[in-house]
Amino acid sequence: MKQIAILGFGIVGGGIPTVLTESAEQIRRTVGDGVDVKYILDLRDFPDSPYGDRVIRSIDTILADPEIEAVCEAMGGLRPAYEFTAACLKAGKSVVTSNKELVSEKGGELLALARENGGAYLFEGSVGGGIPLIRPFLTSFAGERVKEAAGIVNGTTNYILTAMQSGRSFEDTLREAQALGYAEREPSADVDGIDAKRKIMILTSLCSGILPDAADVYAEGIRDVTVSDMEGAKKAGGTLRLIAKTVTGERGVSAGVCPMIVPAAHPLSGVNGVYNAVSLTLPATGDILYYGRGAGRLPTAAALVSDLCAVLSGAAGAERLPDFEKKPAGTLVPFESLPTDAYVRTGLPSAEAEEILAAAADSVERLDGGGSEFVLRGCSVPQVKGLLPDARIIRILR
Repeated sequence: MKQIAILGFGIVGGGIPTVLTESAEQIRRTVGDGVDVKYILDLRDFPDSPYGDRVIRSIDTILADPEIEAVCEAMGGLRPAYEFTAACLKAGKSVVTSNKELVSEKGGELLALARENGGAYLFEGSVGGGIPLIRPFLTSFAGERVKEAAGIVNGTTNYILTAMQSGRSFEDTLREAQALGYAEREPSADVDGIDAKRKIMILTSLCSGILPDAADVYAEGIRDVTVSDMEGAKKAGGTLRLIAKTVTGERGVSAGVCPMIVPAAHPLSGVNGVYNAVSLTLPATGDILYYGRGAGRLPTAAALVSDLCAVLSGAAGAERLPDFEKKPAGTLVPFESLPTDAYVRTGLPSAEAEEILAAAADSVERLDGGGSEFVLRGCSVPQVKGLLPDARIIRILR
């Protein structure tokens, strides 16, 4: 019987034993043996859990036990998750995690520790929850580098924006998302784009090998999205979504998160509710779409168990670990400087606005409806802001 430890027995950590039990036969076939939880590190007691007798208080117990080959880190946050993860890796134990904050900030350092000590550091659950997105970068795409990744990677904001399509306000739909358990009581990490920013930092590292400084990744949330924006997106032929995007081009690497209008023909346009999807563009393979539940107790726990199976079966030892080279601020090409298409709404008379915008775009199309609403092709958002500082500008996903 293979023995593992879990750090943190919250929503995700508490789901790991459920997945191990429900998929026990499949796991046995994959690993060649059963998998059992020997320790659970948590400050709380769980008297009603069948695993309550496995709760311990000290990481040293796990570090000293040679039976523990792999550790599931489900604590979240930077500390003490970073210190505990580093200690496990230094002790020669592999660590699997869904902690996007830790991976996005310290992933390069922890991957180096895994290499130095003969273990693995795997993080399939950190982006896209249960969607099997991370491992293909290390296996299926080993022969080519992903040029671009664009996706809906936060289920809370996607639920809110989907609900707003019916004409409801941001505040109303946020309250509904909180009542349903999709949004936290303090929703800043989701609605301000912080969660999506961490995830696009990880995808940027997988695409380019560069782990960007957080200051280099543009982040704009959805607090300011209005019913008028939703209507404008429809007029422009698409739907409004919070998009995380990373691009490796001739000038370098760029990454950012912001509300974008997704054209109806784009595969991301049909991603509704709490679902996530990521579109990848590769030089030889072309476009690939990953779609599924991007969060939740069991989908994320299943991703951790998938990584566990890779470690305990020996498959992870045959896979290369990614190279995350930490770069200082100022390394990435500013996301705002990328040429884009955009929807623009202004209070100026249409003719006057159109004349001004013509200087900032390859083409300007006036939308129907009698207002000063336009679609710009090949424009610079900072330049448009400079010309029309009071205009509402929303990028259109290319």
